[in-house]
Amino acid sequence: MKGLRWRYTRLPSQVEDALSVEKGEEEEEEEEEEEKTAPAPTSVSAPAPEDPVEPQLAETSQLSLHLPPRVTGHLWSLAFQTSRDGFSLRSLYRQMEGHSGPVLLVLKDQDGQMFGAFSSSAIRLSKGFYGTGETFLFSFAPQLKVFKWTGSNSFFVKGDLDSLMMGSGSGQFGLWLDEDLYHGGSHPCATFNNEVLARQEQFCIKELEAWILS
Repeated sequence: MKGLRWRYTRLPSQVEDALSVEKGEEEEEEEEEEEKTAPAPTSVSAPAPEDPVEPQLAETSQLSLHLPPRVTGHLWSLAFQTSRDGFSLRSLYRQMEGHSGPVLLVLKDQDGQMFGAFSSSAIRLSKGFYGTGETFLFSFAPQLKVFKWTGSNSFFVKGDLDSLMMGSGSGQFGLWLDEDLYHGGSHPCATFNNEVLARQEQFCIKELEAWILS
């Protein structure tokens, strides 16, 4: 007959019980001290938006003298830039959505010539010409030349899907840009009695910026 096998389990003594209780209390106190001394978590805040700045392509210290009084002293925000938003007239229209105020267009062509236009209203798609007599064209060649409204017609700005036109007369446009914002042209027109803004009547756009009031 096989003998029975017994398993013995040793029970903790009262001294061991007391030591285990004290050890548990010490661990709890250490955890509380760590929580007290631990640095408070810092919240990660979103980066602050960039402050509005002045247009970079144009010498605005000169150009600002010719802006309408209602915009003098205001800061400008860059709403569209070809190097950032792509060479697309439709992209320019999209960036202008929700804006009704004036726009400063600044261009640089393949020859490094800078010129552009101030529009009294946002650049948008339109069935006909729009804008006011505050609209003007300008060129740095190399000195600033500003061509303001002559009063002969009201062909200020017209936005199509395939082109943007500013100033007109006798079938010519003071400034026009194609749908890719790559090719453009400038001719004398009755609206502004302007000179050719670039060195040539036809030009290629190297950079274009559209600035709006902040």
